[in-house]
Amino acid sequence: MSPTLALTKALIERASVTPSDGGCHALLAERLEAMGFVVESLPFGDVQNFWARLGTQGPLFAFAGHTDVVPPGPSEHWDSDPFAPQVRDGILYGRGAADMKGSIAAMITACERLIASGRPLRGSIAFLITSDEEGSAVNGTVKVVEVLEKRQEKIQYCIVGEPSSTAQVGDVIKIGRRGSLHGRLTVHGIQGHVAYPHLARNPIHRAMAPLDALCRERWDEGNESFPPTSFQISNIHAGKGTDNVIPGELDVAFNFRYSTALSEETIKARTKAILDANGLEYSLAWHLSGKPFLTQRGTLIDIVAASIKAVTGIDTECSTTGGTSDGRFIAPTGAQLLELGPCNATIHKVNENVRVADLDALSRIYEDVLTRLVG
Repeated sequence: MSPTLALTKALIERASVTPSDGGCHALLAERLEAMGFVVESLPFGDVQNFWARLGTQGPLFAFAGHTDVVPPGPSEHWDSDPFAPQVRDGILYGRGAADMKGSIAAMITACERLIASGRPLRGSIAFLITSDEEGSAVNGTVKVVEVLEKRQEKIQYCIVGEPSSTAQVGDVIKIGRRGSLHGRLTVHGIQGHVAYPHLARNPIHRAMAPLDALCRERWDEGNESFPPTSFQISNIHAGKGTDNVIPGELDVAFNFRYSTALSEETIKARTKAILDANGLEYSLAWHLSGKPFLTQRGTLIDIVAASIKAVTGIDTECSTTGGTSDGRFIAPTGAQLLELGPCNATIHKVNENVRVADLDALSRIYEDVLTRLVG
């Protein structure tokens, strides 16, 4: 069994359903301290985080990741226990195998081989690990970054181990992500009997036209790095379940996934203008989950692409698709950042899995990146 597979299995066995770290951090800290890393625990609320660093000189390269996983659901829906990892036909099954305990294991073993080689470092290596990425993400990476910023500890290069690949490891790297802006709309009406609509005001009827207008709006055309902005309604609720009552309120949840062609302020203003143009009586609350970010072609992208080519023989594709990641908290500090991890076809699903060969390939890619940047 390869060291990367063994460590991935050991991490999966620790049932770290968000925001619990399930003992993963203690295991990782032990491996890092054995290499000479100084490990700093940075808990916030019920969330465990740590920052580990080897070296004091620049440039500072950081691996970033999370040990928490989404709930597996009923274990009987799985072909094997989600927290009892099994290898079948060269594939490792278990919750977190792809998202993202396999990546973290590959990061650790890549560092272990580099340090064992005796090659002197031309910079520093760090790990930023949280247990709050799959949950609320308010006491995890964002808080650690605040600590680093206050003491002017700047990351120059960062790889986040999110599962970025599509068909084989390294075929896609994420060089940015769209912004995510949530809206909670409450349309106000007057409750009444369905037989006396003139004595009521139906918020469902009044909301139809403005919601349709929001859906039909062409928010932007995107740009060379991002697709056009997407507006999606995720939930609508009104009434108390009684068929003969006009409800007094309608609640609507929606989300914008937006590119760098738009700003948060522009989206809010245009949304308000559409709602106001339809004479709607409403309340609207906003929550910004993350702004869009993009790493321009440069040192990190070039080196990672070269390492992927050297290990796998393939030319990687740069992408900004998918959801948000903790990269949104690190990129604004000025770091060159990208996401590189295993295939994402089974993440958050029953029977989540990763190819064993991909774990070892990913570890070799990480090692090659380290060698080129700081080794």
